[in-house]
Amino acid sequence: QGKPQLISNINACMALANTVRTTLGPRGMDKLISGDRGVTISNDGATIMKLLQVEHPAAKALVDVSMSQDAEVGDGTTSVVLITASILESVKSFVEEGVHPCIIMRYVRQAAKLAVEQVKEHAVRFDENKSAMNEMLTKCACTALNSKLISSHDDLFAPMIVDAVLSATGLEEANNSSMGLRDIIAIKKVPGGDVRQSFLVKGGVAFKKTFSYAGFEQMKKQFDNPKVLLLNVELELKNEKENAEIRISDPEAYQSIVDAEWSIIYDKLSACHEVGANVVLSKLPIGDLATQFFADRGMFCAGRVEDGDLKRVARATGAAVQTSVTDLNDNILGTCDSFEEKRVGDERFNIFSCAPTAESGNKFNTSTIVLRGGSEQFIAESERSVHDALMVVSRAIQSQSVVAGGGAIEMVVAQKLKNWSLTIEGKGQLIVAAFAKALEVVPKQLAENAGFDSTDILSALRKQHSSEDADSKYYGVDIVNGGICNTFTTGVWEPAVNKINSLSSAAEAAVLILSIDETVRNPRSQAPDATGAPPPNKPLTNMMGNAMDAVNAQKGGSRSGNLGNGVSYMKGRGGG
Repeated sequence: QGKPQLISNINACMALANTVRTTLGPRGMDKLISGDRGVTISNDGATIMKLLQVEHPAAKALVDVSMSQDAEVGDGTTSVVLITASILESVKSFVEEGVHPCIIMRYVRQAAKLAVEQVKEHAVRFDENKSAMNEMLTKCACTALNSKLISSHDDLFAPMIVDAVLSATGLEEANNSSMGLRDIIAIKKVPGGDVRQSFLVKGGVAFKKTFSYAGFEQMKKQFDNPKVLLLNVELELKNEKENAEIRISDPEAYQSIVDAEWSIIYDKLSACHEVGANVVLSKLPIGDLATQFFADRGMFCAGRVEDGDLKRVARATGAAVQTSVTDLNDNILGTCDSFEEKRVGDERFNIFSCAPTAESGNKFNTSTIVLRGGSEQFIAESERSVHDALMVVSRAIQSQSVVAGGGAIEMVVAQKLKNWSLTIEGKGQLIVAAFAKALEVVPKQLAENAGFDSTDILSALRKQHSSEDADSKYYGVDIVNGGICNTFTTGVWEPAVNKINSLSSAAEAAVLILSIDETVRNPRSQAPDATGAPPPNKPLTNMMGNAMDAVNAQKGGSRSGNLGNGVSYMKGRGGG
């Protein structure tokens, strides 16, 4: 407890940050995590932190802040961990020297507040021109993809991602609700082939062919302007429940019961046909009888469609999911430009293509990105990379501003904080200066991961940012040639909300860890057979006796040394 507890927590966070330190930036290395879930190859900070299964109670705060950054922005998950650990490392010496944690936390909060204000002040607003906006968003997507496995194919994926986000409606709704970006823009993985064979189904929905019964190959697989019926109904002949008992007086009564079972399923199928639907999709199974029924009438059907795919089809076509086939009408049917079953690699995909509508401002309600690749690990990492870039572009549109990347904005904020620290009297001056120095971990690690001398690069950056040049605030690490460069000119841009969220989340996590001065564990709760109840053989009178010991001790009387299960007095600390 006390100072040793604080230092122990800081050391644990620093050790965890060292695990992901080398994954930062375009030249960051990948990590191979092998566990119960199989093998995962990734350099995404949130993915690595989630798979590490951290057990240290305080270090779990770093996992939480990384997951929060991933959910809120999608990128910067490694940076926020490094900044948090760097802040803790910078203030560790103050803890060791006896500075009270409350004083440290107060100035960390003040420094974080000023840092966020500086990011907002130096952010560059979007140009209202559409072409200029597309260019800025494409560079943001390229920056997000630079540190990923598919960075060499950013000329394919960056325009694809920007096109998918700009052409989609409801992004603001997805950002402000639990719906999520993936409910609007789906990502499908198809192993095999070249990564350059990935494509975007703009304004449409694509999903893998579901389990099918006999008669599926006889169905029509292509329609123009089809009517789409979406169901959450099981279209399958069901047997009677077990142990059902039916008393009949003659064989004809039995035949009427059998005929009733068939008439029920045929009534359902006829209702789907008579409403005029060409394509029938259901979340529940569609059996062989229904499949043959629809095939004979020139219709297409698919059962066991995933819930997310069914919702996206409803969003794209305007259809309403029905839980019953009674009272079907034209109002619940959806439509699209075309439907076809298309082969993608070794898989068959059902693809709905839709045109933008005037009601949606000539935008699409949903889109699908189909990824190709040689191995499952590569495609899985590609999916995470594309999702991060989608989130970055979406947040860039929401914030309408960007900042220079490559460690430039961190150096600007660090320089401002250093100047501000000189106006503070007392210990706060040193704490704010330590916070400023902690922000330099981003350009320092970018340089080290690229194989350059971080000391020389940081010295050059400090000199450049202290000059009076108006463009000096845009200078960051030159990953390609070494040294420093104007990252805004070279197109290394990041959404301002990314850095704002990183700085505020890192400061909050650091304050949280600094506020912990003791870890309390119940020894009984750690036992394999622990139930939280007192032992069955121990009478309650003993527990009362322990409580009386505590009362006697407070009054200066004798004490037995027992206060309760798993708790005892400590000798030499006033414990008798």
